[in-house]
Amino acid sequence: MNGYYVGVDIGGTSAKMCLYHAGEFISKWSIPTNKEDSSDVLLDNLVKSIDEQCGQFGIKINELSGIGIGIPGPVTAVGTVLECVNLNFGVVKIKDEMCKRVGIDNVVVGNDANVAALGEMWLGGAKGYKDVVMVTLGTGVGGGVIINGKIHVGSAGAAAEIGHMTVVPDEEDVCSCGCHGCIEQYASATGIVRLAKKELAMSDMSSALRQGEVSAKTVFDEAKKGDALAMKVVDTFAKYLGITLANVASVTDPEVFLIGGGVSAAGSIITDMVGKYYISYAMKPFKNKEIRLATLGNDAGVYGCIKMAMDE
Repeated sequence: MNGYYVGVDIGGTSAKMCLYHAGEFISKWSIPTNKEDSSDVLLDNLVKSIDEQCGQFGIKINELSGIGIGIPGPVTAVGTVLECVNLNFGVVKIKDEMCKRVGIDNVVVGNDANVAALGEMWLGGAKGYKDVVMVTLGTGVGGGVIINGKIHVGSAGAAAEIGHMTVVPDEEDVCSCGCHGCIEQYASATGIVRLAKKELAMSDMSSALRQGEVSAKTVFDEAKKGDALAMKVVDTFAKYLGITLANVASVTDPEVFLIGGGVSAAGSIITDMVGKYYISYAMKPFKNKEIRLATLGNDAGVYGCIKMAMDE
């Protein structure tokens, strides 16, 4: 083994990859993924791309020290994906299949949100901490829990599904998971738009949000300008996310919370307002937790994959 590692962060439209050696990210690249492809086709494409990229640096793929893979779905401790809706396949033994294709034993597979949290702990917003909870706010709400420097997987590989914690049990609208009142319905990009449109329909308040398309970005932008209706929407978002983090703290007792994903681009308005509600709802032993923004952006997942393989 030569100390070279590859991280592979698989998404619904692309797989981001990185070659790492001795503290240096030697090469970053990506290939498209297709929901219509089988898992076999996806894995074959990954291996081909890794082999080609390694070859440019005189490295044989079967001499790699390890490969870490992030998948958008529940992953067991032995590297089996239980379901991957974004890639349209069910149970797949990703670790075993990749080991056979590549010819090495050290292939580690994890949920994409979990590995992103690991990446942020290693090189990002949670650097220097070992007990971390990361919440990603995008189209949905994802989560990752790191305990003593290791990803918490859970018995079925589905730990840290923070987005589907119930915060409003009497909510009538249905979440994408089939339940009602999940935090994803209030704190995701789509959830924030849902809140804004409901407020616009129910209220007579004047608002810049009545002009043009409503998005999570426009809601936060207008709230920063003092738009009363936008501020009300952000306040609702912050209240429910603060409650969620307080509940998570009661179970995991992290050193720090990280907020990432596309919505986090709104910046300190999120950490400030969520932090206010967090303190209101958290038990006394948990009130002093830091709430920070993630810093690695789209690199968090692929960095976490590398770290996962290095730690194996």
